[in-house]
Amino acid sequence: MEKKTDSRYHPEKYVKITSPDWVKNATLYELNIRQFSDEGSFKAIEQQLPRLKKIGIDIIWLMPVHPIGETHRKGSLGSYYSVKDYYGVSPEFGTEQDFRNLVSAIHQQGMYVIVDWVANHTSWDNEIVAQHPEWYRKSRKDTFQSTRWRDYDDIIELDYSHQELREYMTEALKFWVREYDIDGYRCDIASFVPIDFWENVRNELDAIKPVFMLAEAEDRELHRKAFDATYNWTLWNILHQIALNERSVKTLTEAYIAEHVSIFPKEGIRLNFIDNHDKNSWEGNPYSNFGDALNAATVFTVMMDGMPLVYNGQEAGQNRSLEFFEKDPVQWKPHENEALYTTLFMLKHKNQALWNGGHGGEMVRIMNDRMEQVISFVREKNGDKVMTFINFSKEPLIVQFDTSFDMGRYTNLFTGEYQGVSDTLILTMDPWEYVVLYHPEQEEL
Repeated sequence: MEKKTDSRYHPEKYVKITSPDWVKNATLYELNIRQFSDEGSFKAIEQQLPRLKKIGIDIIWLMPVHPIGETHRKGSLGSYYSVKDYYGVSPEFGTEQDFRNLVSAIHQQGMYVIVDWVANHTSWDNEIVAQHPEWYRKSRKDTFQSTRWRDYDDIIELDYSHQELREYMTEALKFWVREYDIDGYRCDIASFVPIDFWENVRNELDAIKPVFMLAEAEDRELHRKAFDATYNWTLWNILHQIALNERSVKTLTEAYIAEHVSIFPKEGIRLNFIDNHDKNSWEGNPYSNFGDALNAATVFTVMMDGMPLVYNGQEAGQNRSLEFFEKDPVQWKPHENEALYTTLFMLKHKNQALWNGGHGGEMVRIMNDRMEQVISFVREKNGDKVMTFINFSKEPLIVQFDTSFDMGRYTNLFTGEYQGVSDTLILTMDPWEYVVLYHPEQEEL
């Protein structure tokens, strides 16, 4: 007699949503419309789309496209994140038709587009302030207030205990997917807004078309029914500390990766970045090796589990933070970074070991005799394999790796040369040097 199973002991899949198929090996590009060109317009973006496609960008994240509040505005141009009208397009960037044309042009390049959405707060002069003042949190003096415990005096915080607010915001989110054919959202400080709101939003958006949702948050539970991807602030901080020579690789492996592979849902996607619009303090560091450390960190963020992010200007070697409330366009110029991203993204697209979430391979540690300075790991999926070796230190090293489980013939990603790997691999590595070996051989690379 067949033994009956008890449903209480069945393993349960944590993530209940399904990402669109095109997310499986996608890369992301954050585009600061104001600073992307001298014109700072939707139209000016279109001419650079072929270049971004050639680098290997799949998803364009547009910072907020909405009109910006004027009351208590910061600087002369104000913050993107002080939204005056959830249904409007900022005249600073162009017209509604210009935006439609841009979305269409992105799709014609075979790329996708997500829009930054600010659900936690509005500008002081958003129309719903006068129409529905009860939708906002109030101070003890019964006045509008900024996000609690933060000094953002150009915005006021919404109160999601009101059902009518939830319906209004959900309909506004659906509007841009339905009317402009965008492919999803990057949601500003998503964890400040109740998770049950986002879970319902995901259901209603997916009923229109499959969407990609990115949360500016690290919360694991956001993946369950709402978001495909979440931020990886922790990784950014650790890599930055390593580059400053303030932490060893053990901080990365034992304090971060061990937890990542053990408790983070495999179907969830972490956003890996070394720069974005409010986290770009890698520049201006006094260490002379910082550029080399930056390249090593870039390679790691693409090789590890997660979706890599490029912030506009990184591919041109942008070496300073961009102004946020004033005009300060990226200085576009040829730079080696563009070739680095292109090479890394070509491998990511072709080799399933590097794909996102459950589509890719787990990070498995390769032991070496310099564990405090060198990180080494392998990822494999469906016959594809990638081994990564990075000297995260300012010292030249001779390193021995235990490759007894990974013997075979590989291609060196950056030299194109074939390399045989036996049970032991010995590499002489310069400071911040990285080596990536992959198979099967892929002539397209």
